[in-house]
Amino acid sequence: MNDAAVAALHKWTDDRLDDVKGEKALKPKVYTTYKLQDEVRELLTEHCEVTEWRGEGRTPREVLLKEIGDVEGLLTGGPSMVGRIDEELLSHAPRLKVVSNVSVGYNNFDLEALEKRDVIGTNTPYVLDETVADLAFGLILSTARRIVELGRFMQEGNWKLSSKYHDVYGQDVYGSTLGIIGMGRIGEAIAQRAKFGFGMDIVYHNRNRKPQAEQKYGAAYRDLDTLLAESDFVVLMTPLTPETLHLIGEAEFKKMKDSAIFINVSRGQTVDEEAMIRALQNGELYGAGLDVFEQEPIDPENPLLRMPNVVVTPHIGSATAKTEYEMARRAVKNLVAVLKGDAPLDPVGK
Repeated sequence: MNDAAVAALHKWTDDRLDDVKGEKALKPKVYTTYKLQDEVRELLTEHCEVTEWRGEGRTPREVLLKEIGDVEGLLTGGPSMVGRIDEELLSHAPRLKVVSNVSVGYNNFDLEALEKRDVIGTNTPYVLDETVADLAFGLILSTARRIVELGRFMQEGNWKLSSKYHDVYGQDVYGSTLGIIGMGRIGEAIAQRAKFGFGMDIVYHNRNRKPQAEQKYGAAYRDLDTLLAESDFVVLMTPLTPETLHLIGEAEFKKMKDSAIFINVSRGQTVDEEAMIRALQNGELYGAGLDVFEQEPIDPENPLLRMPNVVVTPHIGSATAKTEYEMARRAVKNLVAVLKGDAPLDPVGK
C-alpha cells in the first residue's frame, strides 16, 4: 500500500472515530431517581446518557436540583419518590424536555409550570390495574377475617383466645355489599373480583356513570352519602386532586355502618387521617386496610400502626416484580419517545 493509500485509510478511520464520538455526544442526558432493572437500564442507555441516584430511599431535593442542570429527561419513581415537579425544579433544568413518572399518579406535577416551560409529563397507566386490584382485595380479606391480628396472636405462642367464640369473629366478605368510590380501570378490576369471585353486591360513586360497569358487574350508581350508608366495605380509588383532598373525613365516617371496613389504595391525602383514627378508636368503624397515608413514610408513632383492627402495607399497590418491570419499561419508552421528537404513549396534562 503506497503512502497516499495509507494516508487515505488513516483519514477514513479518523473520520469514523469522530462520527462515533459525535454519536455518543449526541445522546441526550437523563437523570433517574428510579432504581432501574438491568434490562430497563440497557434499553435506556441505548438511547441516552444516564446518571442514576444510587442512594437509599427518596432522592434528596438538593441532590436532585444539582444533578438536573444539563439533563433533557428526568425519570422518576412517582409522587412519593421525587417530590414536586414545580417551577423551582424546572428553573434548575433549563434543557429539560420530559419528566416520566414510573407511576399512574402524577399529582406531583405542577402542570401549569410544565406547560409554561414546554416540558412534557408522562405516567404509566394500564400496566398496574390488576396488581393493585389484587392488593385491594387482599386488604379486604385480611381486615375482614382479622388474618394479620390472629396470625400475630399465634406467633406469640398462643392458640385459644377464650371460651367466647365471638372473640375471633370477623366479617363475611362473600355476599356482602361493596362500595367503590372511583370506578376507573382499577375500580372495575376490583368490581370484577367482587362480583364473580365473592358474589358481592356492588354500588359505586363516580364523576360520571359507567353503563358498561353497571351492565357487566350489576353495579348500581349511588350518590356518595347513600353509598357510605349501604356499604359493608368502602374502597376508595380516586386520584388526588384539589376536589378529592380529604374527600373522606369525619362526616363521611359517621355515615358509614359501625360494622363497615374502609379500604384505601389510592392516595393518603384523599382521607382525613385524624378523623379516620378517631372513628376507629370510637368504634364508629370496624376496621381499615390501608396502603397509603397522609405522610409517607409514615411516622412510626402513628396510632394506625398499633391498632389491631387496621391492616397496613407500605404503599406497595404495584409492587410485584412483573408489574414494576412493565411500568419501568413503559416509562422509559415514554421518555425516549419525547427525546426522539415523537409523541409519548402516555402524556398527562390539561
